[in-house]
Amino acid sequence: MAIKVKAVERELKVGKDAGKYRFMMQAEIYNTLSAQKVISEASVRSGIAEGALSAAWDAIGQVVKVWATEGHSIAIPGLGRMRFGVRATTVEDVSKVSTGLITTRRVIFSPSVEIKDELKDTAINITCYDREGKIVKRVTSTDPGNIEDPDSPTDQPSTGGNASGGGNASGGGNAGDDDESYGD
Repeated sequence: MAIKVKAVERELKVGKDAGKYRFMMQAEIYNTLSAQKVISEASVRSGIAEGALSAAWDAIGQVVKVWATEGHSIAIPGLGRMRFGVRATTVEDVSKVSTGLITTRRVIFSPSVEIKDELKDTAINITCYDREGKIVKRVTSTDPGNIEDPDSPTDQPSTGGNASGGGNASGGGNAGDDDESYGD
């Protein structure tokens, strides 16, 4: 299994490089799995009846919602911890503190070391698309999470490849989701 990433050549609209084209990478999202599919797979793997798992799934969801809204950090087995948090405007005077200062309510997820290690050890497949949508390069990584540049000569063998030439993956940005596991 590998994580599929696409690098799409896009024109930057803001910043010092506005008007220039850069390859921007983001993970490809396959689809969202339904709760029923997860329950069915868990039933097969555990030997527990789907009905019992479904009832437990619903009950756990209710408990997590209640406890998280009470301010608890909730362990999610094998994945990490989640909690709710806020972002707010600061004020000098305590008399101005109010709920109106809250700008965002957020769900904060902190992954476990095990899930971080699993992600680090998962291969990455990058498909590069030019501005017309044509595939110009494919890179496959099977290393343990090291950063690599298959176009730069090194003493170490590269697991990357260039299927059809072209493409420049330098200077990209992060068009994917922001890591929300820090700060409030």
